[in-house]
Amino acid sequence: MSAGIFASPIAGSGFVGLKTNVTKLVPTNGSISWSRKTVSNGSRTHCMKTWNPINNKKFETLSYLPPLSDDSIAKEIDYMMKKGWIPCLEFDEVGAVHRENSSIPGYYDGRYWTLWKLPMFGCNDSSQVLKEIHECKKAYPNAYIRCLAFDNKHQAQCMSFVIHKPN
Repeated sequence: MSAGIFASPIAGSGFVGLKTNVTKLVPTNGSISWSRKTVSNGSRTHCMKTWNPINNKKFETLSYLPPLSDDSIAKEIDYMMKKGWIPCLEFDEVGAVHRENSSIPGYYDGRYWTLWKLPMFGCNDSSQVLKEIHECKKAYPNAYIRCLAFDNKHQAQCMSFVIHKPN
């Protein structure tokens, strides 16, 4: 290969050297202006405030929503089971990752919560999980409770959400 192959100008290129060949880079009178290209729904947009960051801990998925009803929890658990995942309950008094015993990099207390009974391997109905949730709430009313979903084929946690936060 010779250097002459790379030195030739590219056909249709917008630039030769440092100057442009294209004369219409800026909008002209006949073009659509920038303000008309912005997105609008035709009225004022109203947004919902979902989470108060002041004196509030940020948790996992769905934690910014108001407390979930039993029906909402059952729908989430049904979704887990449709995917073939295994539901599991965990609880913890603190409910968040913190540093108490060591300050070395990568070490955090509260990363792992206490398991409530064993994972529900034979579970085929969300009412069975809801029954266990109510038992866990009764036994530990001042604990955070979360529901996890495990995929036994990939040996991984696939889903997690907080069910109960103490007052």
